[in-house]
Amino acid sequence: MLRPTAIPEVPAETARIARAAFPKGAPFLCLRDELGVFLTDQDFVHFYPQRGQPAAAPWRLMLISVMQYAENLTDRQAADAVRGHLAWKYALSLELDDPGLDASVLCEFRTRLLAAPEPLIWLDRLLSLCADRGLLHRHGKQRTDSTHVLAAIRVMNRLELVTECLRAALNALAAFTPDWLRETADPEWYDRYGHRMGNYRFPKSDRAQYLTG
Repeated sequence: MLRPTAIPEVPAETARIARAAFPKGAPFLCLRDELGVFLTDQDFVHFYPQRGQPAAAPWRLMLISVMQYAENLTDRQAADAVRGHLAWKYALSLELDDPGLDASVLCEFRTRLLAAPEPLIWLDRLLSLCADRGLLHRHGKQRTDSTHVLAAIRVMNRLELVTECLRAALNALAAFTPDWLRETADPEWYDRYGHRMGNYRFPKSDRAQYLTG
């Protein structure tokens, strides 16, 4: 259920510290300053059920999707950025101590967008404005239309899921049969799967993503 609310101004303390931290500006500060309020919750009200738990503000989720694509982040990494990155809090009008959201909310929102074509028109307009102002760059022949952006984020999340499954399997083998694993494992596996995938930035090219997985 969506309860439309007015989009708040950037909190004063968030704005003050962000300006002090980025005196020369930053892309996501410019995103908010130059584009302002591009979408409102009211634009999405007919895509949500009339009953149920209150939904996260869709205008924020739309902006998060754009910033997530620009930074090449998975849903989990984007959720961490909402909680901990000053420039993200500024762009999203969040207080410094705002706890953010669960990563699953981003996946649910993306599924809702892909099921309803009209919001993709709004996302295309937002992406076009970002590109025109140099806030979102095309990477060679890589497209920046809404369908591609949402699909690229989905691929990143699937890649993270696959690599996390492999990491969990190797950890289980290390506990159950360490001698066999030492004889069998490729030395690169220790560097690739020794840490959670959320600690890494995944590559953008299809070939590099294949080699990562």
